Amino acid sequence: MVLLVNQGRASDNQRLFNNAVIRVQHLHQLAAKMINDFEDSLLPEERRQLSKIFPLSFCNSDYIEAPTGKDETQKSSMLKLLRISFRLIESWEFPSQTLSGTVSNSLTVGSPNQITEKLADLKMGISVLIKGCLDGQPNMDDNDSLPLPFEDFYLTMGENNLRESFRLLACFKKDMHKVETYLRVANCRRSLDSNCTL
Repeated sequence: MVLLVNQGRASDNQRLFNNAVIRVQHLHQLAAKMINDFEDSLLPEERRQLSKIFPLSFCNSDYIEAPTGKDETQKSSMLKLLRISFRLIESWEFPSQTLSGTVSNSLTVGSPNQITEKLADLKMGISVLIKGCLDGQPNMDDNDSLPLPFEDFYLTMGENNLRESFRLLACFKKDMHKVETYLRVANCRRSLDSNCTL
């Protein structure tokens, strides 16, 4: 009987992981489409200027401590990757509401409300996965209580500022890619596969 319960729990956990990966893949694809549509709406000279700017730009989510490369990501525990993913998703809950101002109404992108809802759903799913990892142990991660350094920046950001609009979209895409990578590796860690290659 205990074996059946454990198998049922493992199956639920796998389904949750699969759903989380699918959801973040969709958000990453949506972010890529938004930035492509935004770039397509620019004049060639504007596009050239922005391509020089972003590699030097700083994303506000860079404040969130995260693995800095493939090796570090692969060495991180499943719980650590889930917590970082949670923080990254949480960091976009407020700014996702301003994404509509960065894209003209003529572009077909999904409403910002849809993005905010998808982020909230994903955050909830990751939260359940974290609780499953803790399995009754207290959550000892101090970073969970740190304030997010996002709201002030996004409140002062002008919707008509081309550079900041591009930065917002590029950072959103970058962070969704990070979360997708972390969730894939965390899912691999769960299977105890020693070859979780990126």
